[in-house]
Amino acid sequence: MPQHPTRRTLIAAGASALALPALAQPQPSPAPDGALAPNPAALRKAMADFTQGRQPLAQGLELDIPSLADNPGSVPVKVKVTLPISEQDWCEEIIILADLNPAPLACRVQFSTAAGTAEAAVRLRLAQSQTVHALARMSSGKLLAARQPVTVIASGCGM
Repeated sequence: MPQHPTRRTLIAAGASALALPALAQPQPSPAPDGALAPNPAALRKAMADFTQGRQPLAQGLELDIPSLADNPGSVPVKVKVTLPISEQDWCEEIIILADLNPAPLACRVQFSTAAGTAEAAVRLRLAQSQTVHALARMSSGKLLAARQPVTVIASGCGM
């Protein structure tokens, strides 16, 4: 009579299979105090990849974020292109960067000519008090930038 695997064997095999993909992923290295460290190289790379060496304009992009965030796990952010949007010149993409987060690229939104507007509202998790940057690329090649410092207050759960 053939032996059937026991329930314990099946559960152990399933748990091992689920753990392998997680082990294969590169994990950020923790800072000495156990927290994830800021990654300035990733911030510079994300900005350089987006701007491709061009200087962004300091007007035309509105960044609405509270200067004091009482819940670091859910900070509301709104970004809006204030330049006129037309079929000749529309916003292709907006990115949001949190400069002291371990993974600074927090959001990427792409638009088409059919959008008619270029705005996004998201919630970010901020690791600490820092500056949040927004960059937009127009179809004409213009780059727009806005930034705002945010002070994070730790919540009662110790985030």
